[in-house]
Amino acid sequence: MTNRDSVEIHVREKVLRVPAAYIDGRTIIVTGRWLRFATLRDEELVEGEPIPNPPEFVPKLKASGVRADILTFPERLNQPTPRFPYYFEWDNAAAVSTASVPDWWKKIKPDARQNARKASKRGVVVCVTPFDERLVSGIKSIYDETPIRQGRRFWHYKKSLETIAAENGTYPERSTFIGAYYNDELIGFLKFTCADGIARVMQILSKTSHYDKKPQNALIAKAVEVCNEMGISTFVYSRLTFGNKATSQLAEFKRRNGFEAITFPRYYVPLTLRGRIALTLRLHRGLIGILPPSALALLLRLRAVLVHLSPAVLLSRGTRPSKEHAGAVRAGDAR
Repeated sequence: MTNRDSVEIHVREKVLRVPAAYIDGRTIIVTGRWLRFATLRDEELVEGEPIPNPPEFVPKLKASGVRADILTFPERLNQPTPRFPYYFEWDNAAAVSTASVPDWWKKIKPDARQNARKASKRGVVVCVTPFDERLVSGIKSIYDETPIRQGRRFWHYKKSLETIAAENGTYPERSTFIGAYYNDELIGFLKFTCADGIARVMQILSKTSHYDKKPQNALIAKAVEVCNEMGISTFVYSRLTFGNKATSQLAEFKRRNGFEAITFPRYYVPLTLRGRIALTLRLHRGLIGILPPSALALLLRLRAVLVHLSPAVLLSRGTRPSKEHAGAVRAGDAR
């Protein structure tokens, strides 16, 4: 069955309405400008085969009237061997086995193990917590602590309680929240959602002012324990590497906490002539997949400097930018 419509998706701080098609029980959304990608909505949380019977699905998508250049979809994590006659590239997921908590403790780096224990020694209590008004209020206090995270504008900064509740309240029947508390103050939280026996981190965040208490290490440790108790054998924290961006502080954090890359095929099916040309020239990879690591590192450092000097960030710190500075930023944005 095929049906055309549009759906809302969240892209950082924006809510966008994008074209969508409902085909054989799957919601396909279309994003992109000059190169339009058709993807599964919330593909990591889809249960069962990502695309049921692709040889029949692709013609239905083409006939749906949705304008897309490339359909992309992954194999399941437990199916690392390509099964379909389409062009594919290797994708990856950062995963740990939660079948045995003692085995995981032995596998992680000594400093990560010490940091997880340090949280408890410094008075941090980590526990499964209900998704209620108290938790939403605590999440807002974490979001509003700083306008910058990881060298970029933090898109959750100053969001309303209603927006935070709506964005974090998805898949309630399959989601678990873990909170890290210090003197009854929420200083960190983790949300994971389950699909096909795999738990995936939807968000993990903590207050920078409590960095010395290592709440994120404690949250990961508690999540591994909870997954083991729930009979979930695999815990996934997004990707380990993104395109040619092989190293980062976040990737190193994952590695030290025992996460390893699980590779699986991701298919790219051209739907138009533009899609075929883009695949031939490898333009579907975007800048992260095209630029060499050294160029990416330079661009990331430049972005961090520009973000720290932006008028919005300076004002949030109580510093008023000069007229010359404000004008320079606006000119930079225009480019």
